[in-house]
Amino acid sequence: MAKSALLKSSLAKKYWMALTGLFLCLFLAGHLAGNLQLIFSDALHFNQYALFMTSNPAVKILSYLTYISIFFHAVDGILLTIQNIKARPIGYAKTNPSANSSFSSRNMAVLGTLILVFIVTHMISFWAVMHFDEKMPLQTISIEAMGQKQDLYLTTNEGYIPTSQVAKNYEEAIKTGAPTYIDNRTSFFNTQAKVKLSEGYKDLHKITIAFFKDPKYGLIYTILYVLSMLVLAFHLLHGFQSAFQTMGLNSPKWTPIIKGFGKGFAIIVPLLFAIIPVYIHFFIK
Repeated sequence: MAKSALLKSSLAKKYWMALTGLFLCLFLAGHLAGNLQLIFSDALHFNQYALFMTSNPAVKILSYLTYISIFFHAVDGILLTIQNIKARPIGYAKTNPSANSSFSSRNMAVLGTLILVFIVTHMISFWAVMHFDEKMPLQTISIEAMGQKQDLYLTTNEGYIPTSQVAKNYEEAIKTGAPTYIDNRTSFFNTQAKVKLSEGYKDLHKITIAFFKDPKYGLIYTILYVLSMLVLAFHLLHGFQSAFQTMGLNSPKWTPIIKGFGKGFAIIVPLLFAIIPVYIHFFIK
C-alpha cells in the first residue's frame, strides 16, 4: 500500500478520483445551463442567475463541495501519477502505447494540469471579480423619457433607481446632495434616514461580454477558452468511463451505455461551453 498524507491506498485514491470526478461532471452540466443564458437570454436573467448562485444557502454548500472536489481531484491525480511513475522507474525497451491505450488515458495528468490552470485563471477573471472587486458594476438599463435618455439601476425588488440620484458612498452623497447612496457594494440606502431601500444586481453579464469582446485581447481569450474546452473534452473522454469502471459498473450490460453516454457528454458539454465565447466575440454587438 502506498502511503500519503491524504489517502492511505491506491484503491482509496482511485475511488476519490471517481467520486469527485463524477460530482464535477454534475457541476459542469449545471454551470453550462447557467452560462447558456449568455446566448439564449438577456442580461437581467443572467445576473439573476449569478445572484442566486452566490446567495442561496444550498448553492453555497454545493459551491464549497465543488471547491473541495476540485482540490481533492487535482491532488489525488498528482499522487496517483507520482505513484505510477515510482512503480515503473525504468521504462520498457520497446513500447507501442497507442496500440494499447487512448491518447486521453495516456495523458490524463497533463490534461488535468492544463484544466487546473484554466480553472484558476477562470476564477481570477470572473469569480474573484464577482466576489471581491470593489469596482464591480451594478446593472443599469437605459430608457427614453420625454425625449431624453435616462440610465436606471435595476433592483432585486423589481424596482428602478435613476443613476443620477445615486452616490457611490455616504460621504459623496452628503457632498453632492444625492438622495441615495450605495453601501456594501450592492445595497441602496436613503441618505437622510440611512435606511436600506433595496439591492442591486452585480453586472456579471457586462463583465463577461467585455472580457471576450476586449479590443486588444478578446480574440486571444476566446481562442484560449476554446482550446481549454478541447482539453476538457479529451480529459472527459477517458475520465467519465474510467470513473464508472472504478465504481464497479463495468458489466457487459452497462459498459456500452456508459461509453456512449460518456462520449456524448465529453463532446457536447465542452462544445457548448466553447460556443459561448465564440458567439460573444463574433456575434454580440
